[in-house]
Amino acid sequence: MKAFLVSDNHDSLVGMRLAGVQGCLVHTSEEAFDAIENVLKQKDIAILAITEKAAEMAPNLIQQLRERGELPLVVEIPDRHGTKRGSDFLTRYVQEAIGVKM
Repeated sequence: MKAFLVSDNHDSLVGMRLAGVQGCLVHTSEEAFDAIENVLKQKDIAILAITEKAAEMAPNLIQQLRERGELPLVVEIPDRHGTKRGSDFLTRYVQEAIGVKM
């Protein structure tokens, strides 16, 4: 099983390639949809890593992939500029998911 990166910037793509992860560069919503659809056709891809900005280009499709609970596992990663999420992202996520305040 392999991982694949859909990135909106060249730096993230090069960094992941150095780690042995293949990927593609997208600049528009249409390119993002096409790239994700191509990944879904490949049965040996277990992890779809996607930069946060690229995920914003196809939010509904990303949400559908997460909800179906099948491979590939979708992981949003920050780019070289850092994450757009707040510092309390994980705490809020756990609280919303299971109702436990941490």
